This record gives sequence, structure tokens and C-alpha cells, in this order.
Amino acid sequence: MKKFTLILLSICMFSFGDTEFAQPMPAIDNQRQIIFSIKSDDDEEINHVLSSANNVLKLYGPENVEMKIVAYYHGIKALQKIHKDIALRVRALMLLDVEFVVCGNTMKTKNIKKGELIEDTVIVTAGIVEMIERVKEGWIYIVP
Repeated sequence: MKKFTLILLSICMFSFGDTEFAQPMPAIDNQRQIIFSIKSDDDEEINHVLSSANNVLKLYGPENVEMKIVAYYHGIKALQKIHKDIALRVRALMLLDVEFVVCGNTMKTKNIKKGELIEDTVIVTAGIVEMIERVKEGWIYIVP
């Protein structure tokens, strides 16, 4: 049984190769431009987006990626200081130059003040419009 397991593991290791990058390769002067959105207040969904962003940065290297994460609707929770575990992860991604953007319309609707947000969060009028404009510029939108 051990021999069979070792053979199976060997086959699996050689069956899955590394991802081939499209040309031109990502580089400091040719960064991949990626935008994520967070619209849910579900911790699992928020953490899934943050983990996905982290995985992209690990694979490409943070210097080869320009990334924005837009929070709107209930997803604004991800950028509020009060949610300490999430805020810690957001700040860690900010250290890797990920830009976090929050919807000003959602802030007004939910009566959230700028001081309640994690420092360095960028406020735009409409989160949806921010995403539309970035996609129009050629950014890749990752659907969570």
C-alpha cells in the first residue's frame, strides 16, 4: 500500500506543472492590473478575497502587480477599523501596495464616517463606477 501511495504521489507531482505566463511576462514596467470587489459582509467571503489577492501577489511578485480591492454595499465592513482581524489583513496587503477603495455612496447610505475606515483607504463616489472605469482601461476584474 505504501508503494502504491508513493507512486500515486509521484504521478501527481509530475502531472501538475507551473502556470505559464502569457506574453509579455509580468514585470515592473508591465504590471498585471487586477481589481477585486467585496460586496458581502460575510467574513468567509471577505477573507476569500483577501486570500485570493495574497495568492496572486505571491505568484507574480508584488512588484509586478497593480491591484485594487473595491468595497461597496455590505462589503464596506472589510475596511472598517472595528473589525480588527480583517483590518490586520487589509493593512498587511496595503504594505504590498494594494490599494483599497471604498464606495462613498455606501458610506452615506450606511452613515459611516471617514474616521471609521482603515487609514489610507481611498474614497470614491461610486465603487461600481470605479470598477467599470478600471475594466474599461484594461484591468482584469476577478469575480469573487
